[in-house]
Amino acid sequence: MSQKQHTRNTKLGWSLDKRDPEFIKAVMPMMGFFYDYYFRVQTSGWEHIPAQEKVLLVGSHNGGIAVPDMFMMMYDWFRRFGVERPVYGLMHPTVWQVSPPIAGLMAKTGAIIAHPKMAYAALRSGASVLVYPGGAEDAFRPYELRHKIYFAGRQGFIKLALRENVPIMPMISSGAHDTLIVLADIYKFVKQLHDKGMPWLLGIDPVVFPIYLGWPWGLSIGPLPNIPFPVTIHTRVCPPIVFAHYGREAASDRHYVNECYNLVLTKMQHELDKLVCESSH
Repeated sequence: MSQKQHTRNTKLGWSLDKRDPEFIKAVMPMMGFFYDYYFRVQTSGWEHIPAQEKVLLVGSHNGGIAVPDMFMMMYDWFRRFGVERPVYGLMHPTVWQVSPPIAGLMAKTGAIIAHPKMAYAALRSGASVLVYPGGAEDAFRPYELRHKIYFAGRQGFIKLALRENVPIMPMISSGAHDTLIVLADIYKFVKQLHDKGMPWLLGIDPVVFPIYLGWPWGLSIGPLPNIPFPVTIHTRVCPPIVFAHYGREAASDRHYVNECYNLVLTKMQHELDKLVCESSH
């Protein structure tokens, strides 16, 4: 191994060894409180996940930086399958850069940096992987799009599933986008100001620059941390999506990858529409 590779692999987020089952056990009571009393989570569909096989869990982010639906789904996984069954979640590189202490805690729960090499390494270790393709753009999408599956056109997760021959398990939620009210994303406007000389906060391009209403700031501008409103969240694991062809050749075929991407998007939107309808009654 070269010195450059060794340095990268020892950095936070670049190792599968930071996951700590004992730490997960220690935080389960706190997560359980939010699950049962704060968000009053109602969930379904967990019987779709096979007892032993590794899967690629694909979700739609909601609720800004707090992403409460993600944490509630993590809690469900741990309580149903135990903390020993390995699952790793891909976390945006910016989080590792901006807040190493928080990233370190997340690494103990199974977070790894969102990079193809780490995703492949996790699956090849026999673990399942959780990915939210839409990232910050999804988590901060405007409130009027709260019932839309949004992946920002990112198809890397499709190539991952095809190359590693794993089924996609869609994970959806309703209600989490009500934990803060995103009015708009003015990133393009702020980017223009940056190009004219205005520096980024902390020197980091934030990807999104939302305007939203939420605790504790009231009206907030920028991707600041927030305290979610105590809104009931409905989550669901949908039936697995299995493609007709797998392998390197399938993953290299742009037309086929696009076809698979649209299939996942369509199926998840259909399932979300049903969940929203059910949870509104």
